[in-house]
Amino acid sequence: MPLTSENVRATKILATVGSACESAGGLAALLDAGVNVFRLNFSHGTQKEHGERIKTIRALEADRQNPCCILADLQGPKHRVGEVAAGTTVEAGDTVTFDQQEEVGSKTRLRLPHPEIFAAIIPGARLLMDDGKLVFRVTTIRDDSFDAEVIAGGPVKSRKGVNLPDIILDTKPLTEKDLADLEFALEQGVDWVALSFVQRVSDIIDARRIIGKRAGLMAKIEKPSALSGLDDIITASDGIMVARGDLGVELPPEMVPGWQKKIVARCRMVGKPVVVATQMLESMIESPSPTRAEASDVAGAVFDGADAVMLSAETAVGDYPVEAVAMMARILESAETHIAQNPEAALPQLPVEPSIYHAVARAAVALADTIGAKAIVAFTTSGNTAVRIARERPQIPLLLMTPDPAVQRRLTLLWGTQSAASQLTNDFEAAILEAVATVQARNIAASGDHIVVIAGMPFGVAGTTNSMRVVSL
Repeated sequence: MPLTSENVRATKILATVGSACESAGGLAALLDAGVNVFRLNFSHGTQKEHGERIKTIRALEADRQNPCCILADLQGPKHRVGEVAAGTTVEAGDTVTFDQQEEVGSKTRLRLPHPEIFAAIIPGARLLMDDGKLVFRVTTIRDDSFDAEVIAGGPVKSRKGVNLPDIILDTKPLTEKDLADLEFALEQGVDWVALSFVQRVSDIIDARRIIGKRAGLMAKIEKPSALSGLDDIITASDGIMVARGDLGVELPPEMVPGWQKKIVARCRMVGKPVVVATQMLESMIESPSPTRAEASDVAGAVFDGADAVMLSAETAVGDYPVEAVAMMARILESAETHIAQNPEAALPQLPVEPSIYHAVARAAVALADTIGAKAIVAFTTSGNTAVRIARERPQIPLLLMTPDPAVQRRLTLLWGTQSAASQLTNDFEAAILEAVATVQARNIAASGDHIVVIAGMPFGVAGTTNSMRVVSL
């Protein structure tokens, strides 16, 4: 039974929470439309506002008795110019001096209050401002300032972001604001933390020291410097986000689709969940329907093998947040149905490392397909079993049973999964009875159907997945 709109949508939806949807009714409507994960963007809003949103989400979770996953997206070391006089415009060929003086900027001088930029800047380096609308190239460097030629001009506005794609900055992965927001988010019990502007694997290691196992750690790939160390960053992270906004500013736009495919493929190879984000249904901020190109973009993420796709301003501040989620769900379901009906469109099977755990996952999917099982049920303590099975992209529902509510929520992000609470037991036979009861209660399988159950012996011990059984209902 393929994963279609008639049973389970495999590709998950992340929706950013903002003023357009933060009420209990608004968030409930997003859940009904198909949201799997709520994203809190700490670049905007106060801790108090995010705290209220978390309370509302957890209240909905308790009311519906269904896990709700929350991702806290940290702002990261964002660089911006200082205040600029109104009406300031620069033109191609102009020379602009950048310094750290506390003066209002003009067409010949702009404040850049970031010492790490002056420490790393080199002749020829580019500065991209206002999402790449303005382009400068460094010509002359002095001790406390540098000059840059305007390559692409236009209006210069206060506090606009600055990207530096040609240099690696000696910045901490977590700013003082990030550290405060991170501790707040962890205290509130968020399930995932997204780390912005990752440049190197050491950024992930530094964040891991703080986060530990309290939440999943997701690295946002949005800096060209992260691409050179991509494999190490993926290994050190629990998940990856292809953040195409800033990545599309710092890379030539024509290179972004290829890198998206590479990042998704490498994450799939090692079984790490990967999210494709930014401008997926951008026109639906103000329109009740997307462009055809946007629909193709969302479907393309499915064909690439992404675990999830994300909505940003579409749900946070857009005029049609529920419609955007519903549309994204329909596009995902249509793409998945196409793959199910056209096997040549499916991704090739991945190689498996020679380990018991990967071998059991591969065998379980093959067995379920051979006997026409209605579902795979996996008992998991840490979530690793779930990741290994999801990597194989089974075309039937994957039900994950875990006694840990935090693991249950975190796994909501994973491709093709449903999750359910299980009793803490060391009795495999009792667990099988629980699995049967759950799939029947959810109408996943009925009397006479088969399911494949995976667990570890001794039962309930993390890292021991080694057992598989076919159960006839």
